[in-house]
Amino acid sequence: MKRRYRSPRTAPLIVALITGVAAVTLALCVAAFLRSYRASVVQGTRTSSAQAVSQVVGTVSNYVDTLEETVNDVMAEMDTPTESRDAYLNAWLNARSEVVAVTTYDEAGTLQECWALDHTPRTKILRNLSFDLNMAELYGDGYISSPHVESIFEGYYPWVVTVVRAMPAGSAVHWVAVDVRFSGLGASINGVGIGQHGYCYLMDEHGNMVYHPQQQLLYAGIKSEEGARLAQLPDGTYVEDTVIYSIQDVPDSNWRVVGVSYIDETVNDSFWQMVRVTLVTSALILAAALLAGWIISRLLSHPLQRLERAMEQFEQDADGFAFQPVAGTREVQELSDSFGHMVGRIQRLMTTVREEEINLRKTELKALQAQINPHFLYNTLDSIAWMCERGKNADAVKMVHALARLFRISISRGHELIPIEKELQHAESYLLIQKFRYKNQFTYHFTVDENCLHCLCNKITLQPIIENAITHGLDLMVEPGHIEIVVCADGEDILFKVVDDGIGMPPEQVAKLLKNEPSDRTGIGIKNVNDRLRIYFGPQYGLSIDSVPDEGTTVTIRMPRVPEDREGDYEKTM
Repeated sequence: MKRRYRSPRTAPLIVALITGVAAVTLALCVAAFLRSYRASVVQGTRTSSAQAVSQVVGTVSNYVDTLEETVNDVMAEMDTPTESRDAYLNAWLNARSEVVAVTTYDEAGTLQECWALDHTPRTKILRNLSFDLNMAELYGDGYISSPHVESIFEGYYPWVVTVVRAMPAGSAVHWVAVDVRFSGLGASINGVGIGQHGYCYLMDEHGNMVYHPQQQLLYAGIKSEEGARLAQLPDGTYVEDTVIYSIQDVPDSNWRVVGVSYIDETVNDSFWQMVRVTLVTSALILAAALLAGWIISRLLSHPLQRLERAMEQFEQDADGFAFQPVAGTREVQELSDSFGHMVGRIQRLMTTVREEEINLRKTELKALQAQINPHFLYNTLDSIAWMCERGKNADAVKMVHALARLFRISISRGHELIPIEKELQHAESYLLIQKFRYKNQFTYHFTVDENCLHCLCNKITLQPIIENAITHGLDLMVEPGHIEIVVCADGEDILFKVVDDGIGMPPEQVAKLLKNEPSDRTGIGIKNVNDRLRIYFGPQYGLSIDSVPDEGTTVTIRMPRVPEDREGDYEKTM
């Protein structure tokens, strides 16, 4: 006998797996931490430097826009009458506190006029830092000066930037200069820091210094900047040894903002980054523990859970259940094998019981069909005999033909299910027979949903109900009665309704109709129909009776919608 392979025990596997997973996870975490630490420091510094430069660019751009707006306001008033111009500029200077002075110059660069609140120009100006004729002629339309100290007033030295613009040809003034305070912009640039010692400064497109927060150190030669080299670089962020440069142009000007930051000094600031990486490492260790737990579950609890689910599925659907062996430890495999053998035996027993039950149901249905046919034949032949006794031979002949048509439909080539259209013809033939017997005693009418005509129903379903309505509902009435036969759809079901306006029944008689045994003289047909429907389609289908004494009775028959091409589905179940 071949010996089956035995699965290993769980405990050694658990120890080996948890130890190996934990060791590998920690090694990977440490390596990832060292790599990510350096990369995150550099990337964080680059990002903060670029953000700081963008902030300064926005501030400087707003400042340049303000300068352009200020100069445009002034130039618009230069060619207006003197009194109107002076009044406007004085009022305008009152409203624009950031403007220090407005000056005009002739073609030779000589100061012509000056507007400044509470200040007048020196009689003799040694050097006018607010206007440079060479630069004005070099740039043609004008220029924006570097920040400087206002030098044309006595005892008043604000720090300003001058915007020089050329007036149109034909104007009495050749150059217009507007001095605007620079202190606000300088404070904004000074206030932007990158790390502990990083800073931003402003230079022109050639690398000349426009503003530097450490201007004095530059003038003293203690500190230097590589402005000329950096001016050649396009906008972006550059890492050079331990220094990071971020460069960006200021829109609508020839200025550029440079951000300087140091990688080494950010090591201390990156402590929290180290904390975050440690947390990530801890999370990975936790994930490793969860992984080990998952492996334990796979080895122990998971196979047992699968086996439990298989048992629940077998309990819910024993017929369609296909058992798949559950892999796992030796104990689980033995349980799986035992359960598989039990499932096979139970399914074989269920098949045997089902075959016996089908045979029993076929026998019951044939017994019920055999019961209803003699009962119906007896009532019909009794009616024909009654006509013959009274000499109504022609009517008797018609009844015999109707009876033949009834039996032809009833036989229906041995099928239990026939189209509803045929069943209605069967019922109408029966009503015609009874019309001859109960002359002028009742009328009838069919209300039929045509969509239901080609669906199938049990044969001889309506006739026993109509017979009961005539015999026990209308026959005892003095006035003529009426029978209404309705066929309609109700969702996935079809309803037959037989409604009469006869004498009705009390509740106890209604209950008795569906309980009468075959030996009873009354109500055999109704019970037969109900039993056949329940045997064929299930306990949720069948008859319900609603009757009110002296008002009438409604019998409702519910059966499933069975298309003609689905007859075989029900024949197999029988």
